[in-house]
Amino acid sequence: MTKTATKKSPKREKTNFGKDKRRKHHHFLVTVFYADGEKFGRVYTDKEKADRFADRQKRSPVVKSARVTMVS
Repeated sequence: MTKTATKKSPKREKTNFGKDKRRKHHHFLVTVFYADGEKFGRVYTDKEKADRFADRQKRSPVVKSARVTMVS
């Protein structure tokens, strides 16, 4: 029996958004991917509102996935 080597993906670089003093608040992009291949994005300045929007979209049967990312 041979062990199969698992290929480790490279670590993502950590962004320095936390150290950026130019902005008063961060922006969170909610990207919604639909089953027919379409994509929709909306930007929020409040992480909780972005998370709630993504969760609400995920409940729809036509949504494949929804993701929240910090953009600034």
